[in-house]
Amino acid sequence: MRMPMGFSYAATYAGIRKVAKDDLALIVSDAPASAAAVFTKNRVVAGPVTVARQNLRSSRGRMQAILVNAGNANCATPTAEKVAIETSRATAELLGIKPNQVLPASTGVIGVPLDARPVVDCLFRLKETLDPSRFDAVASAILTTDTRPKTAFASIKGDKTTIAGLAKGSGMIHPRMATTLAFIMTDAAVTPAALRTALKQAIERSFNRITVDGDTSTNDTVAVFANGASKFTPSAKDFNAGLADVLATLAQQIVRDGEGAHKFVTIDVTGAATDSAAEKIARSIANSPLVKTAIAGSDPNWGRILSAAGNAGVAFDPRHADIDMQGITVCRGGVAANFSEEDLKKKLDEPECAVRFNLRGRGRGKTRFWTCDLTEEYIRINASYRT
Repeated sequence: MRMPMGFSYAATYAGIRKVAKDDLALIVSDAPASAAAVFTKNRVVAGPVTVARQNLRSSRGRMQAILVNAGNANCATPTAEKVAIETSRATAELLGIKPNQVLPASTGVIGVPLDARPVVDCLFRLKETLDPSRFDAVASAILTTDTRPKTAFASIKGDKTTIAGLAKGSGMIHPRMATTLAFIMTDAAVTPAALRTALKQAIERSFNRITVDGDTSTNDTVAVFANGASKFTPSAKDFNAGLADVLATLAQQIVRDGEGAHKFVTIDVTGAATDSAAEKIARSIANSPLVKTAIAGSDPNWGRILSAAGNAGVAFDPRHADIDMQGITVCRGGVAANFSEEDLKKKLDEPECAVRFNLRGRGRGKTRFWTCDLTEEYIRINASYRT
């Protein structure tokens, strides 16, 4: 599969991280692109998120560059917005574009001032090394506690147009719109309005259906650029499907790389009154530390799943609740089913686990959610994040 045409990428070490590893990246479209993005719903918002929202709005969804740093969130400091504005303006001046055509993003430690000077000083180096082949370099440069890059690709109508996405995320994962950082590039010809619609729909079935630890980041940003370089306008159905596939793949990669995670967990909820009710139940199960630690220990403790569902704020009769773990029925009508705990424990030792919660005959509402187990390693990683 070919990469989307008309995009170049660069990454370098600007000294933001404590270790000498690329921490600054630039993505540039050859021409102004249709742009759409979704951002964190945390009330504490990083400076680059505020500036990115303003730029997206004032440019009317026509942007050309993404500047992203890792190692510092540029959040909760007196200079956060000023730094985001200064670095965006410097990027625009160097590229010969308008300042509001730059989308800034940051990830890393909250509450530590980010010095704009090292970023600005590295911009010329980034511009000089921009290349269509350096996609993977950007995917690596934006990582923090991640153990590996996250990338995904899709083609539409053969190779008439393609979509490429990269993301970072491992902890502080609990979407209320999206989560972490993700940047999607496509050479499809799509209007800003159509792009916003497609992104909103795709987010609901991907990034809005994952959780690692129940914490929503201050910097969450998912942005899509469509520059039309292929000169092909796909149908809304085809483009939306391709974008949704890329986002779902990235979202699942984030959960699989959850901090300290050993197991990938798929939660299906069916029989709820509405899809929204099913989503609330699934989210409550996925976020429960008791459920997640039981799965970590391969403990077939289905009572924790039932309890988490009952704590979701959704009215239902437990007498209609069935629960399956790894395809084995453990709860029927809200009480224990006859199953072998020894056999189920062996199945729960597998790296992929499945939980199904069904409200028998109650409705057509359903959803699928992805999470991971919660281990001691998660505590170790986050207890030493700043040090």
